[in-house]
Amino acid sequence: MKINSIEVIFLYFIILLIIFSPIKIINALSPDWVGVPKSQYGEQLWDKNSIQKNDDGSIRFFSKFIPKNSNEITQDILYTMDVNCSKHTFRDIAIGAKEFNEFKNKDSQWKNPNGDKLIIGVMNQVCTFVNSI
Repeated sequence: MKINSIEVIFLYFIILLIIFSPIKIINALSPDWVGVPKSQYGEQLWDKNSIQKNDDGSIRFFSKFIPKNSNEITQDILYTMDVNCSKHTFRDIAIGAKEFNEFKNKDSQWKNPNGDKLIIGVMNQVCTFVNSI
């Protein structure tokens, strides 16, 4: 008799797990875009839900640049970026126009933002966010 009640409880637990797990998966896949202060060239956003820590301690995430004047030639640019918070450097791992990681960046060397307000803004926000969690 006790075995049957344990099996029923276990079955209900599994059913609840199956019901509520897809919601978490969907939320994890939905981007949570955060914008940095705009510049004269456009706007840069980064996705909170894409944050991952790399083995070397750097942070990988999705970012997108929205040009101030969008047309057929100047479209949104999608980036997969790494940021090294301690060295204040970044690198673009992949770039895309229609989806992330369309084109792998063959020259993904660490770079200094060289005063680029959008990149500096993204780096500062991402590093602050990661340090707060």
